[in-house]
Amino acid sequence: MALMPGPYPFGEDVVRLRRGPSPGRDPRGQPIPGPLTETTVTGCVVTPRQSAPDVGGDEQQGRDTVIVGWTVYAPPGSDWRTTDQVRIRGELCEITGEPGDWGHSVFTGTPGPVQFAADRVTG
Repeated sequence: MALMPGPYPFGEDVVRLRRGPSPGRDPRGQPIPGPLTETTVTGCVVTPRQSAPDVGGDEQQGRDTVIVGWTVYAPPGSDWRTTDQVRIRGELCEITGEPGDWGHSVFTGTPGPVQFAADRVTG
């Protein structure tokens, strides 16, 4: 059975929000945010990511879990940066950590996804 590289036919759209370069500084010397570009990336696999409860704490005893964000498997070659934000299922999220490119499978030669964690923006 051959594996199919992304975009995944039953995946979903994720919107990448990226700021362009700053056009300058405001009167107080702070950088002015650059223009925001939204790009829809189709065929992503999105899975919920939960926080780990403290060992031995009340949450672990009650088996409570809290969904803190998503793990996204984006199509091969898609471009993601730690400074990007993403909109997943209508929720604004920050990319946490460095996105990882799976490269190519040593078994099939098919390209793998680009994986990243996305945390909900709160406050």
